[in-house]
Amino acid sequence: MADASVAALDAAAAHFREHGYVVLDGFLTEDDLRLAQDELRLVFPAAEEYHGSRDPGLRARFAGRASAGADYFPFASVEWSLLGVSLPLAGLAEALLGTSAIRVYELHNWAKYTGAADYEQELHRDYGNHTVVVPVGDWARGAVEMFVYVHDVPESHGPTHVVSQLRTASLPPSLLHVTRDAYPEVYASEVSAAGPAGTVLAYRTDIFHRGTAMTAPGGARFALKVSYRIAGDAWDTWIDRLSGTGRIGVADDWHDFVAKATPRQLELLGFPPRGHRYWTTETWLAVCQRYPAADLSAFQPASD
Repeated sequence: MADASVAALDAAAAHFREHGYVVLDGFLTEDDLRLAQDELRLVFPAAEEYHGSRDPGLRARFAGRASAGADYFPFASVEWSLLGVSLPLAGLAEALLGTSAIRVYELHNWAKYTGAADYEQELHRDYGNHTVVVPVGDWARGAVEMFVYVHDVPESHGPTHVVSQLRTASLPPSLLHVTRDAYPEVYASEVSAAGPAGTVLAYRTDIFHRGTAMTAPGGARFALKVSYRIAGDAWDTWIDRLSGTGRIGVADDWHDFVAKATPRQLELLGFPPRGHRYWTTETWLAVCQRYPAADLSAFQPASD
C-alpha cells in the first residue's frame, strides 16, 4: 500500500477519527522496507546475533529497561532515518491530520529481544512526555504517533495493543495510566497491532495503548517510531522530542542524512519550506556552506 489510493487513505482517516487509532497491515511494501532491512546490523544486532552472543556488553546494552533498545535519530543507518520521513508515511500523516502542513517531532527506532527486559506495560497515554498540557478536543487531534514494523511482528513478538477512544470516553482526560485490576473492561477492549513487516499502527497521544511481552524463544522485534504534528504556532505546546537527543545539526549521521534526503524530507524535519521568507541569497549560501555535500538548490530563492 505504499502508493495508497485516496479511498484507502480516506478509510484510514475515517477509522482514525472514530477510534483515535488505525492499524494498517502491510502498509509499506517490500520495496519500501528493503534498504532499511539490509542495514539492520548498522543499528541493531539481528536476533541470532544477540541471542548467540557471549559478549556481556552487548547483552547489557538492551537489558533491564524496556526502553533500553531505543536509538534516536539520526541513525547510523541513513536508510532507517529516511524511512521515517518516506513519502508513504508522510502521506499517511497528512491524511490522518487533514493537512500537508506537518512536522516530525519524534523519531527513534526500537529493538526488543526476548528475555532482555520486561516489555509488558500497563495501558497508558503518551502525552505525558510529549506535551506539558493535556490534549483535549482539537488539541488531541493535532498529532499522530506511528509504530512501523520493519520486520514481521506476530503476537509472540510483543506487538503494541491499543484501545479505541469509544471504549474510554468516560475516563477523565487527565488519567495517564489504567491498571488491569481497576479497569478490566478497558483491557478486555484491547486490539492487537500484530502484523507483517510494513504494518503501521497510528494513534493519537491521548489514546490508551501498551507494549506486550516478548514470548518467542530467540525472538526479536525491530520497529521505527515516528510522530508527526500539525505545523504552526498554534501547536507550539507540543514538545519537539527530536531536539532532546542533542544530535540533530551536529552529528555526522545528520549530515549524511541531509546529503541524501529530498527537499520535502528536509522540510518535514524543520527546514523552512521552499519559498519561505527565511530563504534569501545570504541565508541560502550559509546553509549550503554548512552542508557542503548536500544539493540544496531547491531552496535557492528566485531573487531577494
